[in-house]
Amino acid sequence: MTTSGSTGETMARAAERLRSAGMRVTVPRMAVLMAVSDSEGHLDADSLRGLAQRITGRLSLQATYNVLRALTDAGLVRTTQIAGHPARYETERHDNHHHFVCRACGSIRDVECAVGAAPCMEPRLPADYDTQEAAVTFWGLCPGCRAAAPLSG
Repeated sequence: MTTSGSTGETMARAAERLRSAGMRVTVPRMAVLMAVSDSEGHLDADSLRGLAQRITGRLSLQATYNVLRALTDAGLVRTTQIAGHPARYETERHDNHHHFVCRACGSIRDVECAVGAAPCMEPRLPADYDTQEAAVTFWGLCPGCRAAAPLSG
C-alpha cells in the first residue's frame, strides 16, 4: 500500500477517478480503490478489505463487497471469476487480457490477448450476437511450482 507521506496525494487521485466515473466520493470507496490500484492485482475482497482498513479503520466485508461492486459497475475495477477461487479484483485497463492460474500454488498472472483485439477470439455465434469480451483461463504450473515438481517419465 502507500506510504503515509503519499497517502494524501493518492487519496486525491482516487477521489478524482471516482468523480470522473460519476461516482460520489466516500472514504470507503477511495480506500478500496487505492487498495486495488496499489496492489499487484488479483486480490480477493478480504485481502483488499485489510489493505483499505489502513485508511478507513473499520470496514466490514459486506461494505467492501458493496464498494467493489460499485467500482466494477463504474468501470474502475475488473472482477475475475476463476473456478475454485474467490472473486479476484484488479484495476480495469479495458484491455480484455486473460489469466494463467497455477494448479499447484494458485497464483494468478495476466496473459495478453491470445489473438488480435478484444474479444481476442471469434465465437461461432449467429450474427445478431454482439460479443464484447472473452474470459479465458489458462491452467498449468508456474515456473516455481514446475521446478519443484517431480520429473515424470
